[in-house]
Order: sequence, then structure tokens, then C-alpha cells
Amino acid sequence: MVIIHAAAELADFLKKERLTRGLVGFVPTMGALHEGHASLMQQARRDTQVVVLSIFVNPKQFNENADFVNYPVTREADLELARNEGVDVVFLPDVSDVYEDSFQTESANYGDLTAVFEGGKRPGHFDGVVSVVRRLFKIVRPDLAFFGEKDLQQLAVIRQLSKIEFPRIQVIGCPLIRDEDGLAMSSRNVRISASDRGHALKLHSSLLDVLRCSKTQGDLHGAIDRNRDLLNEDEHIELEYFAAVNGKEFSILKGREVPEETFVIVAAVVGGVRLIDNCRLGCS
Repeated sequence: MVIIHAAAELADFLKKERLTRGLVGFVPTMGALHEGHASLMQQARRDTQVVVLSIFVNPKQFNENADFVNYPVTREADLELARNEGVDVVFLPDVSDVYEDSFQTESANYGDLTAVFEGGKRPGHFDGVVSVVRRLFKIVRPDLAFFGEKDLQQLAVIRQLSKIEFPRIQVIGCPLIRDEDGLAMSSRNVRISASDRGHALKLHSSLLDVLRCSKTQGDLHGAIDRNRDLLNEDEHIELEYFAAVNGKEFSILKGREVPEETFVIVAAVVGGVRLIDNCRLGCS
């Protein structure tokens, strides 16, 4: 496994690898890697011949500076996981390598897709996401890029970015990975206390209840309303949203039918930790 810090050095390395080995797969991360990230690397290993993992904590996608400062850094463990998953090259850039001379973000305006839910709760967040992914795509120039479905709206935004600016890059969504108790894997989970974890697990339980009711009773909207009320009743949960949406456009589902790419999404703060989760209802 090769470790590269400079963008120019990575470009030279990948130019040779493309000629001799084939397709380049890219897994962009902010580090603090876990089994969810490992699943992305595994998919990239299956689908491409050269796997590139980036570790870059992007300061432009945090709404609170404290979240950026406190973001966990586990570099040695991250490199060991990447090595075990057969990653070919790890890109560890500095801010200057990614943003070059301009430490600015461009506005990402994709209509409701960047304005609602995460876009509404975290103003400027998608500006930071799109800006850094745009720069990383230009540096790595992958054939395929792999992102987890846990950050479902982010995945939809990046697909829109690719469609508009990088049509040659295929963006692959990979299934959400959970801990044994059902909590969606996240680098933030280490900050959840043992006493708060039970409350955090109610997010997943509510998603499962909506899935069950949708399949057995055809009562999707009733289940959404009921579970939203239950989550709001828990004083340990600060619910931000709980809704059924189209997973590509993030429009709220209306009517009784559950079309393809329908997801139930949830965001809440539990014990000071902001969590997001989702569950697929419609078939892909």
C-alpha cells in the first residue's frame, strides 16, 4: 500500500496505474474509519483494479468549528484497516493540496435537493461537501466513486454533481452498515454514552416499525406520524426530522403508493450527538 500526500504525485502514480492495471475506484473519507468504510473499500476492490482511499477532514463542511476541532483522528488504525482491505494507495492531502490557492467554497444550488432536510438544518454544509468532492474528483479522476447510503442525501447531492460536472465518473451507493444492536455505524458513535445509546436505538426501531406497517398494513403515513410523535415524547431525543422521501430528489412522499427509491429518513440529537439514519421502503 502506497501513501501519498501531494496531489501532483498522486496524479503521476495513477496515470501509470491506469495504463497497466485498469479502472480506478475511489473511496473518499474523513478518517476515523469503521466497518461501514471497510464495506466501501471492499466494494471498490470487487469493482475496480486500483483502489484509492482519501483521508481528509474537510473544514468547510462543519457548521460548528467545535465539531471540526473535535473530529476524531485515528490515523494509524485507519491505515491498518485500509491495508487489511487491500487498498492500493491512501491519499493524505493537506488543505493546500485540496483547495490550492483558494480556501473558498462554491454555492451548491441543486434546488430542493440541497435546501431541505440536511440542507435546511445545516446551512452551507452541502456547499462544503460539493466543493471538496469536486476538488477530489479532479485530483483522483476515478472511474467509480463509492459512498455509503447512510448519508443518503449527501449521496444524492454527489450524484447530481457527477451528472452535471463529471459524467464519466460512476457514483456507487453502498448499503448502510449497522452495529450488532442496530445503530447505524458512524464515527460519532464513540461519543454516545452507554445510557444514551438506548435512546439512540429508538431511531432504528422507529424506522423498522414504519417498514413493517408499510408492508403489512399499507399505513405508511400513519406509521410516520405515530413514530414521529413517539420520538418527540422522549426527552432525551431532540428530533429534527422524520419523513418518507424519494431517495433521489428528496421530495416528501405523498399518496398511498410507495414508489421505487422511497426511504424513511430521520435525524436527531441524542446526548449531544447528532445522528442520522434511514431505511429503504421501495424497491430499487
